Amino acid sequence: MSNTHGAMRILAKETAIYGLSSIIGKFLNWLLVPLYTYVLAQQSDYGIVTNLYAWTALLLVILTYGMETGFFRFANKEGEHPLTVYRTAMISIGTTSLLFAVLCCVFSQPIARWLGYADHAEFIALLAVVVAMDAFASIPFAYLRYKKQAIRFAALKLLFVFLNIVLNIFFLVLCPLWQGCSLISSWYDPNYGVGYVFIANILATGIQTLCLLPSVFDRSTVAQSAIATPASFSWPLLKQMLRYSLPLLVLGVCGIMNQTLDRIIFPFLYTEPDAQAQLGIYGACFKVAMVMMMFTQAFRYAYEPFVFSKQKEKNSLQAYADAMKWYVYFSLLILLGMVVYMDLLRYLIAPSYWEGLRVIPIVLWTYVFQGVYFNLSFWYKLTDKTQWGAWFSLIGLVINLVLQIVLVPRYGYMASACAAWASYFVIMLLSYFVGQRHMAIPYDLTRIFLSLILCLLLLAAYSSMDGWSTVGRMAAGTGLITVYIGGIYLLHRSEQRKTGTV
Repeated sequence: MSNTHGAMRILAKETAIYGLSSIIGKFLNWLLVPLYTYVLAQQSDYGIVTNLYAWTALLLVILTYGMETGFFRFANKEGEHPLTVYRTAMISIGTTSLLFAVLCCVFSQPIARWLGYADHAEFIALLAVVVAMDAFASIPFAYLRYKKQAIRFAALKLLFVFLNIVLNIFFLVLCPLWQGCSLISSWYDPNYGVGYVFIANILATGIQTLCLLPSVFDRSTVAQSAIATPASFSWPLLKQMLRYSLPLLVLGVCGIMNQTLDRIIFPFLYTEPDAQAQLGIYGACFKVAMVMMMFTQAFRYAYEPFVFSKQKEKNSLQAYADAMKWYVYFSLLILLGMVVYMDLLRYLIAPSYWEGLRVIPIVLWTYVFQGVYFNLSFWYKLTDKTQWGAWFSLIGLVINLVLQIVLVPRYGYMASACAAWASYFVIMLLSYFVGQRHMAIPYDLTRIFLSLILCLLLLAAYSSMDGWSTVGRMAAGTGLITVYIGGIYLLHRSEQRKTGTV
């Protein structure tokens, strides 16, 4: 058990580093939500941002086509040279990304017309270039994770966030104040509004990509390894990587569509005149729930290389089980905290958006299920049975799509959130039951369920305080959070006594 606990400490350390950059970065990006909701002229403007960024998330998954996970798999595979794997993946992704950007720029007008933004075809071209640069950067960033260069990884990620925020503030806040200056008024159009959001994005992404180039052309690493193995592009290796990764593309597309489908198809399904405004409200409230996604993403950055590196060790299955348990513990704590302090968190968005706050608990539970599913998914990645992941994602997508089509025209964005919840709940259960037949990981279901029951009881207790004052509710809620932490401590102590590690 000592080896397992040591592995957990290493995982926790890397999660902290990746998490720090992720949480700080997402939190700072979070601050763009109040900026947009308070500064943009209409809720429909934020609806445009919500819709187009949902499309970019989907396109980014398509353009990386599972090669990020494929890189980790083959870089840790016996007989393969990590740098050759890196170069092969990077050249492949770079070529397809460049082709995508060119095609989207050439056909930006018809694409914009189809999406309903015919007057702003430049939005499509700008975001296409951003997605292409992000897709290309995914492999160098994966290489930094593989080389355990967490600090450099975090610094580059935070650089983008910092630049994006500064540029958004410059275009949306400072330029309107400085319109009297000829240097600003000569090019700044105050009516362009939301367009400057996309301009800020492409500038920040471009600078980040330039700063990543030393990792792309890492001459010192090439020199160290060139004598033993040429670090060149390999067609045979690419074929093997594609064979492994393409099922992950289906998985990734279905997975990201489960996350973004609601914001992509909402304008097509909800035909009321205020559809774009309703999407803006939903998108803003969805952003408030992103703390849970921050934690899941930080955990993923550390957990993915951890899993592949531990697969040959004796206690690997127990390590995976422990990681799942602690993920559930902390995700439920975040969920409880978000619900308790919602009276404060609501000020992240303008009051005109508050009608959508009721959707946040549903989104939080969806993120919990999504994180558990991610933890469960490694059984088919480690056994090279990635087709199972594709099937699970397809099933989830079908459930999500059907519920969206049936319910959204009548119930609006509440139906969107519930459809995503149902989708992840089903595929989470499917992955667990099928996975236990192929790789029986000894998950501590007893303590996981006890923590879940405790969280639900505390949420029920908090919901019974609706008539209380805001201060009273928050004070009592803080007490409930303390009870949850105490309960988790008791569960951990009971496990230590059982295993003799007290």
